[in-house]
Amino acid sequence: MQFKQLALAAAVAATAFSAQATTEIQWWHSMTAVNNEWVNDLAKQFNESQKDYKIVPTFKGVYDESMTAAIAAFRSGNAPDILQVFEVGTATMMASKGATIPVGKVMADAGVSFDPKAYIPAVAGYYTAPNGQMLSFPFNSSTTIFYYNKDAFKKAGLNPDVAPKTWPEVFAAAKKLKESGHSCPMTLAWQGWTQLESFSTWHNVEFATEHNGLSANGYKARLKINSPLHVKHIDNLGAAAKAGEFVYKGRASTAQASFTAGECAMIQTSSGFYGDVAKNAKFNYGLAPLPYYPDVKGAPQNTVIGGASLWVMAGKSPERYKGVAKFFEFLSQTKVQAASHQRTGYLPVTMAAYDLTEKSGFYAKHPGTDTAVTQMIRKVTDNSRGIRLGNYVQIRTIEDEELEQVWAGKKTGKQALDSIVSRGNELLARFERSYKN
Repeated sequence: MQFKQLALAAAVAATAFSAQATTEIQWWHSMTAVNNEWVNDLAKQFNESQKDYKIVPTFKGVYDESMTAAIAAFRSGNAPDILQVFEVGTATMMASKGATIPVGKVMADAGVSFDPKAYIPAVAGYYTAPNGQMLSFPFNSSTTIFYYNKDAFKKAGLNPDVAPKTWPEVFAAAKKLKESGHSCPMTLAWQGWTQLESFSTWHNVEFATEHNGLSANGYKARLKINSPLHVKHIDNLGAAAKAGEFVYKGRASTAQASFTAGECAMIQTSSGFYGDVAKNAKFNYGLAPLPYYPDVKGAPQNTVIGGASLWVMAGKSPERYKGVAKFFEFLSQTKVQAASHQRTGYLPVTMAAYDLTEKSGFYAKHPGTDTAVTQMIRKVTDNSRGIRLGNYVQIRTIEDEELEQVWAGKKTGKQALDSIVSRGNELLARFERSYKN
């Protein structure tokens, strides 16, 4: 009996030691619905693959909320180990000296192999400093694509197997959908990203000076989105809104639910919306490239990165950083990357994952799911490499405010865009001053 008690005590002690030996890694993120399930599954898979580290994913609100929460937590000494930050927060994170540690350094210090060249250049380049150092880990990288309801197209007398390629075709389709009794022919999500940022790069027109903020002097960038082409496009959308052919459903991703519900027949939004559509849409749907104006020389060009990356916060122990590096190593595996891409619609951030997905027959079986990749890997120019501006979270809010005035018929496209440029440039000037200081 005494021997059994000793054995039991030894087992309990061993279990306690094992539990103590597991290092927890806190990961704050902004994924919801089906993408939240994906994040939890990734953490579970990693945790079950080894015993030394435990990733603890925690939803901290939408992107701007989680970023604000992390900044407050860092100041109080309670920041997470890993923070998911959307792409428009990149310049702000780059300027936050001492708050983060470059991912390349984290991997090197932990002795974990990490090759930035394995990533799709447009993805890796966005999260890389001018000196060539990769700052954050590409995670849920996306781009803007076009979704449409094939059943609604068929009912309206439109060819369900051919998506509109140009903006004139989109507006013509919206008119026919309206005439067929559709209450919401077209909507859009993330309006600043889809109708200003991606619109600019897709048409190879300047969004901001200093190569859209990506040059070595990117902190000096100023907005340029009140050009005649931008004004023409926003006025066209305003006219469609007045005719009931474009229905504004709200900021950020709010409009996406109206598409999966079958209410709105066309939407431009993130490729990362695919997982939601695939799971919840009760109708035939199509995925296609963004529309463009055919009279614009060089269009279509290429779209730019959206989504988010993972930043490593400063002030943690070497053991925790080693756990972070091991987790990133796990996420970099080709099979993990390919499975995530196929499940969510986010980009396969490595070419190996793209090749594996193609060889598996996934693209052939699910037409259009390669749209995000083919839009991103075209030859890029200084106007289309990406957009990385300081204080851009606040500028996005200005874009929302001003564009809503157009959709409501209270401002012209020129008035709204002039105001975005004026108000936005004030924030960029403020960012420049803080960067210099």
